[in-house]
Amino acid sequence: MTRRALLSAVLATPLLAGGALLPPPRSDLEPILAAKDWLGQPPPKARLLGRVVLLDIFTFECVNCVRVTPNLKTLYSEYSRSVLEIVAVHTPEVPSYQSRIAYLAQQTRAAELPWPIAIDNDYRIWNAYGVSAWPTQFVFDKNGRLRNTIVGDSQDDAIDSAIRKLVVQP
Repeated sequence: MTRRALLSAVLATPLLAGGALLPPPRSDLEPILAAKDWLGQPPPKARLLGRVVLLDIFTFECVNCVRVTPNLKTLYSEYSRSVLEIVAVHTPEVPSYQSRIAYLAQQTRAAELPWPIAIDNDYRIWNAYGVSAWPTQFVFDKNGRLRNTIVGDSQDDAIDSAIRKLVVQP
């Protein structure tokens, strides 16, 4: 193996700080179903299966996340709960205060978010899905399989298209 090929292989291998390999990112709904702390009622598995699920990884003070929210609210009101479910995951960017329940409850009320929000203070969901930036949306089909990953703001058309394609599929 050439030095260049070896270096490429090493750089492409995800490592934890201790040198252990990271597991591959999840492509199912299990990490969200395993979430323990919620703002609002956690969605039962039965409510997610059979529906298109948009999983929104965000933090309240991220300007890019704020820019995504109006489109998510439009989708939430446009599609019936029998067709589309939105579930958010709040992963703090500044854990010193963004992980406090009182702060999260106040921000949820101020933002008027109608969907359930998993509290991911330990980054368990973030890590399970291999997230690297706020906001990140994962779109799952009616069978709970990951179909699209959309990172960043200004992606409304990509999100809308991904949802529409999956909603019309039998």
